[in-house]
Parts: sequence; C-alpha cells; structure tokens
Amino acid sequence: MNQFYNAFDCERRAPWGKSEDYRSAFQIDRDRVLYTPTFRSMQSKTQVFWSGEYDFYRTRLTHSLEVAQIGKAICQWLAHSAEQLSADFYIDTDLVEATCLSHDIGHPPFGHAGEKTLNELTAHCGGFEGNAQTLRLLTERIFSTSRSGMNPSRAFLDGVLKYKTLWSELKKGEQAPKNHFLYDEQVQFLDWVFDGVDFPVELTPGNSRDQFRSIECQIMDWADDTAYSLNDLSDSARAGFLSLRKVEEWAEKQDLTAIQSQAIERLLDAIRNQKVELMSGRKIGQYIQSVGLKEENNFMSAVTNRYRYRLALDEAVKEELEVYKKLTFEVVFLSAELNQLEYKGDYMLKKLWSVFHKRYVEEQKGLNLLPPSIAEEMQETTEDRHKERLLCDFLASLSDAAASRLYRRLFVSDYGSIGDLIS
Repeated sequence: MNQFYNAFDCERRAPWGKSEDYRSAFQIDRDRVLYTPTFRSMQSKTQVFWSGEYDFYRTRLTHSLEVAQIGKAICQWLAHSAEQLSADFYIDTDLVEATCLSHDIGHPPFGHAGEKTLNELTAHCGGFEGNAQTLRLLTERIFSTSRSGMNPSRAFLDGVLKYKTLWSELKKGEQAPKNHFLYDEQVQFLDWVFDGVDFPVELTPGNSRDQFRSIECQIMDWADDTAYSLNDLSDSARAGFLSLRKVEEWAEKQDLTAIQSQAIERLLDAIRNQKVELMSGRKIGQYIQSVGLKEENNFMSAVTNRYRYRLALDEAVKEELEVYKKLTFEVVFLSAELNQLEYKGDYMLKKLWSVFHKRYVEEQKGLNLLPPSIAEEMQETTEDRHKERLLCDFLASLSDAAASRLYRRLFVSDYGSIGDLIS
C-alpha cells in the first residue's frame, strides 16, 4: 500500500457502484477519462497550428499525451531522487497521468482564440474558461447519457484545479475577468475538495489562491510548461516560424539575462544544424531532472500529503523555459499567419452562437438546428442563463473540423447533404 494517500484523497462525492475492483481509485479515474469521446475529440483541436494542417503537428491530444508522459517521468524521478519519498510513500503515477491527460479537455475549438471568443460571448452570464470547463466536464457533463460527470476522486479533481478563484471574485464592476477563474456555481466542488474548510485570509482571490495547488497539480503544470515551451518550439521551427532570421531579430530587441542568451544561442545552433527536435528531447530530460520536493506547512498539510510537499524548481531552468515560452508566443502566436486563422475561428464561433442563441434562447421556436440531446436539454430549462451555458457547452465540445463543417453547413449554400452529421 502507498502510504502517501489516505481515504480522504480517494473519496468520491457519490457512492461508487462497484464493491470490488482490481484497479486503484486513481487507475479508475485515468481509465474513465481515457475512454471518452471528449478525450478523443482533442485529436482535432488546435494546439499551435490548426489540426489537419499537416500530420506531424501536435494537436491537443498529442500534446496531452506528451504532458502525461512528462508528468509520469517526473514522478519516477522524484521516487528515485527525493529523500522524502520511499518504496511505500510516493506520488502516484496513475493519478498524475489522469490529471495530465484531462488538463485540456475543456478547451474549445481554435485554441486560445476560441476560449477568448466564448468568454466574450458569455461575459454577462458567468464567462468561459478552459480550466473551469474541464472541471464542469469531469463533474457534470462527461457522460452524455446521465449528464452527471464521472464521479472523480478528490485527489484527481483537485489535480486539475489550477485556479481556485470564482468568476464573481475577479469581476470588477461591469468588467468581466479574461481568464483564470472557476464558474460561480462550481463553488460546491471547490468546497468539497477542501472538505468545507475555508481558505485562510492570506490566500486572497487571484494569484495567491491560484498558486495554492496540490503536488499533483504542480507536477501537471510543470509538465505542461515543459511540453508547451519545448515541443511547441519544435513544431514552430519545423513549420518555418522560427527561422534563424526571425529568432535573431527577436533576440536583438530583448533584454536577456546571461542564461537566456545562452538558451537562445543553443536554439540558433540547433536551427542551423536542423536538430531542434533533438535539442527539445534532451531539454525535456533536463527539465524533468531539475525538480525536487520541499516540505511545507499550511492549512491542508495535516489532512493530506498532497499539500505537505511543494515542487522545488531549478531557477536557471525556469528562466530558460520562460524565454522559450516568450519567444514562441511573440514570434509564432502573434504572427499574422496564425492571427488570421484565429480571426476566422472567432468569426465562425460568433456566427454559430448568434444563430443558436436566437433560435433556442431568444425565440425558443423554429427550425431544429441543434442535435436532439442538446436541444431537448435547453428546452427543459426556463432560465436564459442556463440555456446559454448549455449552448456554450455545445460549441466548446466541437473540434476544429466539426465547428468548420457546421459553419459551412449553415452558411455556405453549396455545402452539405441530408446525410451529414453536425457533431
């Protein structure tokens, strides 16, 4: 038995139907995420470049698989190197894998542009946030027949809670928050994760509260940053967005530290020798082995070991990772090529929202435009706010390809047939 976890960590909100199972609680969590259409749909959702552009570019699915591999490797490294751990006291790899595999399932089509669009469209009724949507799927939506969620364990649910601040806590007057929040109605799950214990006053809404994370959540976040900064870097170089000229011109405008300058020089050398992917692979190994554990006391550390330890990161590696993230964002994500595609994704989502909102929220009568299961659920509620959340659920669930097909089916006169599926 792994003494790191206790009954509090493995508890579920609802009784578990099976009295016996050869799998651990965290293996069940991992398996239930893995075998869902929601997880599989990430194969056609944007990571950096639109899915389907070329076969070798990463999608949300391949990115999540890589994050899971890095997360498990971090657990194995800590089991090998951290003096606080032992053969019967270690961070569970199945739990970390489940957390990593599901960390992006709430993200909508068209990447962060799609997330921004849906947040703007729902700014009056609670907003949209990819991480909050992940929580909504796991707790309320992921199994479509019951709409009851997957009944996750406490440790798993806590593992995906990067943000612990409610939308209304960040809202300033009429100005809605842009990101990093939970939906207000999700306070019940936040309370359950901490068993009704209130946050201490020093953990104020926003950054300080959001940085209070379980060790599994910290590992997932570092694995995500590692994959984001290195594997996306590799895709960008292969696509020609990170050429020698572009990187050199960008670096000349930056105020880089010595460590960051060396990191850029290594990248330039890898581009010259066409070995960016090889460099990225080696760096992933270095980033994994740059972590350790640090013990700390807080209001949850006596309840669960998941809050007794904090991931200690090498400052030089953090500095290097940040410059790679900044480079990718400013040279690739802000490029005209990607911004044009983001504009198109934004336009399509807004057009789809407008049509469905008019039919199912404003008029509540007319042609049947949505799949029957979604339409029936919207018609069963009388609250516009709830209808809009369900409409947001539907649009967020679409892959890039499904959203594009649906848009063309509704707005392009010579596209589509009666045999097409819209989702």
